[in-house]
Amino acid sequence: MDVAPVAEAYEDLRPLLFSIAYRMLGSVAEAEDVVQEAFVRYQHALEQGGEIESAKAYLSAVTTRLAIDHLRSARVRREQYVGEWLPEPLLTDEAALEGERYVEQADSLSMAFLLLLERLSPVERAVFLLHDVFDYGYGEVARIVGKSEGNCRQLAARARRHVVEERARFDASREQREELAARFFEAAVEGAVEDLVELLAADAAVYGDGGGNAPSWPRPIVGRERVARLVLGLGGAWRDLEVSLRRTEINGQPGAVVVDRSGRLIHVITLDIAGGLVQTVRSVINPDKLRHLGPLADVRALARERSERRA
Repeated sequence: MDVAPVAEAYEDLRPLLFSIAYRMLGSVAEAEDVVQEAFVRYQHALEQGGEIESAKAYLSAVTTRLAIDHLRSARVRREQYVGEWLPEPLLTDEAALEGERYVEQADSLSMAFLLLLERLSPVERAVFLLHDVFDYGYGEVARIVGKSEGNCRQLAARARRHVVEERARFDASREQREELAARFFEAAVEGAVEDLVELLAADAAVYGDGGGNAPSWPRPIVGRERVARLVLGLGGAWRDLEVSLRRTEINGQPGAVVVDRSGRLIHVITLDIAGGLVQTVRSVINPDKLRHLGPLADVRALARERSERRA
């Protein structure tokens, strides 16, 4: 028997459960709600004298099933989402992982990977993540999702074909990616056109998530020259408004948080870097997806301020 008290189980298992729920849902707030509900159910089961052989097995199953149910109800909302949908950013710069384990963890947290998961059904996503990312055996995965072991193997194989073949592979060296990202943001802030263009892949793309609540780009911007112009325009706005860029790691990839003069968050930017070039720039400015990161700036007020300064 491995039935830990609620407080002990919470301390030991919450990081794992949050990791599962966040990768399932792409939302920090929703993942936290799911994990909280899983522990409420665990406590209730203990109080009712339920037969629980393993806290980890029980909580993993409840978390995954809740996430599956939540995804099914969220499908319509995502289809009606205004503009590009991106996962809620997760700051990961304090991770202590190194070497191969770090690369593996960062890869499965990247926005590129989470967006690929959006193509899977909720159950496919759960099976793939539990087995391929979190190393659960097929027998345990089958019990969690309520499918046969053979069916889970088929679901995992199908999901793997969808995900692995298209999965972006980022440069393994954390230091190299950080150095290139630093050059990218420096060029953007200083308006160094040639330096910026040299850092972009020919088919580089920018995606912005405003959710209809904040200024953003309704469609992707694709192509080295177009991306360079957009990023330089952002750099100009940053200079005009005297905002600050704080370099950090977001979803396991190099990025930055942009804050106003009072330190309030405007938006976050994350970079996909491969082959020594910036492949993709993603910006989340939707305030609903940034509240977990701290106080937010009034983006529309900042836009008006810049217009007045330039008038």
